[in-house]
Amino acid sequence: MGLALLAIIWLITFVSTYFFIAKTWWLPAGVAAAAPGIDRQFTITFIAMGVVFVLAQCILGYFVWRYRDRGAASEKVEYSHGNVKLEILWTTLTAILFIGLNLMGANIWAQERFDPAGPGAIPVEVTGMQFAWYFRYPGADGKYGATNPKLMDPSSGNEAAIGLDSNDPASKDDVVTGTMYLPVNRQVDLTLRAVDVIHSFFVPSFRFKQDAVPGLAIHMHFTPTQIGDYEIACAELCGLGHYKMHGMVKVVSQEDFDKWIATREAEKQ
Repeated sequence: MGLALLAIIWLITFVSTYFFIAKTWWLPAGVAAAAPGIDRQFTITFIAMGVVFVLAQCILGYFVWRYRDRGAASEKVEYSHGNVKLEILWTTLTAILFIGLNLMGANIWAQERFDPAGPGAIPVEVTGMQFAWYFRYPGADGKYGATNPKLMDPSSGNEAAIGLDSNDPASKDDVVTGTMYLPVNRQVDLTLRAVDVIHSFFVPSFRFKQDAVPGLAIHMHFTPTQIGDYEIACAELCGLGHYKMHGMVKVVSQEDFDKWIATREAEKQ
């Protein structure tokens, strides 16, 4: 029985390790400026934790086999009340590993969240609500119009869904859409909002994920680097319709983006 358990433990360990090494289940190709750095951090983390995981599982399997029930011939187990030196050693090594990984990835994380967007960034406001995403562009004046929760009515269109106040002059050229359009190789100055509960704006291809929290306007930025259509998911359980809360990002050329914005603004006239 001990040998069978050893084989099962080691088989699960090595098969699961293979899937990680082969990247059988992995994120789609990264198409944002920060994606290579994030993927590199993923790789380092998986290697470091993978070595620990494999060693721990191999030792576990060995102990299961060594101390198996063999009747009168069973090896007597020695119980220990602890070894202070060993406990200090593995606690210190664990702290170094986790703090080190955190410090290695902190710069990439901070650049998108704490550093302000650069000049010329495209401003986009993302609003999450059960169970849809809405995207707003400020138009030629560069200013977002006022919104009012009392005006929110998703059944009356995109602008009504976010409660856009049509009496505010700054709202006249705001473009509100259910599909996100972005120009390639242009930094995006993102403002994240949530209307009802916590949502999480997740674009796997951009390696970008951030919670949208009611009452907060969260500012971040990223830069898409390849033209194409990319899926948006909500990565926070937000209700019974959570599975329906997805959308699309269309990354297009600067020319196509300008045409799209101009067309949408003309429709408002």
